[in-house]
Amino acid sequence: MMLADSVVLSAALDWLGHGLWNLSWWQVVLYVLATTHITILAVTIFLHRTQAHRSMELGAVPSHFFRFWLWIGTGMVTKEWVAIHRKHHAKCETEDDPHSPQTRGIDTVMWRGAELYRAEAKNAETMKKFGHGTPDDWMERNVYSRFGWQGVGLMLILNLALFGGLGLTVWAVQMLWIPFWAAGVVNGLGHFWGYRNFEAQDASTNLSPWGVIIGGEELHNNHHTYPTSAKFSVKKYEFDIGWGWIRAMEAIGWAKVKKVPPRLQMGAVRPVADEKTLEAVIANRYEVMAGYAREMRRACKGEIALIKARGGDLSVLRAAKRWLHRDDDKVPASARTHLVQARQAHPVLDKMVVMREELRQMWLNTSQSREQLVAELAAWCHRAEASGIAALRDFSIRLRAAQA
Repeated sequence: MMLADSVVLSAALDWLGHGLWNLSWWQVVLYVLATTHITILAVTIFLHRTQAHRSMELGAVPSHFFRFWLWIGTGMVTKEWVAIHRKHHAKCETEDDPHSPQTRGIDTVMWRGAELYRAEAKNAETMKKFGHGTPDDWMERNVYSRFGWQGVGLMLILNLALFGGLGLTVWAVQMLWIPFWAAGVVNGLGHFWGYRNFEAQDASTNLSPWGVIIGGEELHNNHHTYPTSAKFSVKKYEFDIGWGWIRAMEAIGWAKVKKVPPRLQMGAVRPVADEKTLEAVIANRYEVMAGYAREMRRACKGEIALIKARGGDLSVLRAAKRWLHRDDDKVPASARTHLVQARQAHPVLDKMVVMREELRQMWLNTSQSREQLVAELAAWCHRAEASGIAALRDFSIRLRAAQA
């Protein structure tokens, strides 16, 4: 009897130490990375691109799989996530934004993002106004939405069975993955630090040109510029791994992409900017302004070269150059003095800043007729090409080649 008890105890201890899978440490790490990557894909492809923004359609197989995986991997409810995210876009960077670091502070969003999510999920008005169109079948009502903690509990049991005591650590990492990367890093740093391809109306930034760890969500400025696009990468050097998976699912009939970022088409240069030019400029205004920013940097580089040749002081221009192509309300107070000084000292850059704002007003001004706007655009191009500034002239000529 004692021998039998000893055998049982030995088997229990062996299971506690290794579980059903007696894996090496690096195999366990691979398992964690694989499962957390699936969770990231479920969030970015199913919750974000498919449900929140309707930029694509998913077949029944991946949709049901992602819903099940989110249930056991995060405990999140589809309607809650979608409603909170839609409200974030609708109220971005305001006091009503559920998780803006611009209003709540970067530390709060970065480290307490999951708390902000849970608090907003209890807001019945948010759920009613922004949660429409999400799954409402039997499984959603009776399992996924009703038994949230039981789903993640099932994942815990699975991990304990596979890895023994180590399974608790594996489960903890899985449960912290989304709160840290999505609720913290994307919602926090993605509106606080990084680079911007486009002057979106909010403070969104791209955290990295290679969207691998968070499924492409690193390209957050691109997403806020084109929120209904299923593809987050827009530059040749950018990579969206989520888009790679979407293309793979599309190839086997599991997905259908509805929209991708628009691309400005170029044709023959028109003698004068006309109605077609205006249509192209307004439809592709973010890309147009990104092109203007490139010319601004080119002009700034030329001014720096002149200062160097004269042995002058570069400190003011270097401090101001990153803000010359930004909308006025996006320039921090700490940079305004340097910006004013740089514009006073460099008439070329001042002219480009002034004309940038004039161009931007063409799609912000709702009081003028189409004919008036066309006339203004033609006059703008004429002034740009007569300015004597090479960067401004070249930009205007390319603008006259734009096609809607």
